[in-house]
Amino acid sequence: MKLMITFLVWLCLVTTGFSQEVKNTSPFILGEIHQIESSILGEQRTVNIYLPEGYLPTSKETYPVVYLLDGSKDEDFIHTVGLVQYNTFPWVNRMPKSIVVGISNSDRKRDFTFPTTIKKDKKRYSTSGHSESFIQFLTKELKPYIESTFKTNSKATLIGQSLGGLLAAEILIKQPTLFSDYIIISPSLWWDNRSLLKDISKLSDLLEEKLKGKTLNIYIGVGKEGHGNGGNSPLMEDDAKLFYEKLNGIKQINSTYDFLPKENHATVGHQALINAFIWLNK
Repeated sequence: MKLMITFLVWLCLVTTGFSQEVKNTSPFILGEIHQIESSILGEQRTVNIYLPEGYLPTSKETYPVVYLLDGSKDEDFIHTVGLVQYNTFPWVNRMPKSIVVGISNSDRKRDFTFPTTIKKDKKRYSTSGHSESFIQFLTKELKPYIESTFKTNSKATLIGQSLGGLLAAEILIKQPTLFSDYIIISPSLWWDNRSLLKDISKLSDLLEEKLKGKTLNIYIGVGKEGHGNGGNSPLMEDDAKLFYEKLNGIKQINSTYDFLPKENHATVGHQALINAFIWLNK
């Protein structure tokens, strides 16, 4: 009985201690969550926003914007923001202070892929094939919202990995001036029997018409990842290198190919982003 009483007294003291600790805490806020009603997609989309240290809506200073696909809190938003913050510390100073826009997913297979002619992939990815609508969402709804809400400048970077890398590559080829810089990591170029690689031949004339002397910066990073699409497609690093080689022949493009042999499809993203931020701002 005495043992039970002693335990209860100890429990009360510990509980009281925890209660006092809780009173001395406050939320750790990394950014803002915005809900955007998209008439193009017919749904509400969640966007996570990181604003750099010292950001003031009343200031005349403007900032580059980093648009991150797979940008929810349980995807790539937190670690990407950490890298942006670190690289913008004054004592590091490897990139300018930037706004980060993390686009949370609703259905990434639907949004990040264009229609495929491969029957087994149509069945396996039953909602796929609607990247055109998602690109219109970026063009007509999300980017205008960000540019009218925050203090932005003309430098806009798109980050995409895996299927997100496929989408980033598609935007580069079909609507290249939507962003000034592209970070394309482990792109799933195997999609639709690598048909996107065949479309690069159209890009040179399009860029010559639209860029008028300016250049696009393209970082392509890939690990030692093996065959895409569950082992049924060419080596992903071979596809990524072929993609780079095709882009490298276009005079309006400044590109680099970064092979990271110690990384795989799951681990390549973080190290590739570090390398990309350094390369883009060298």
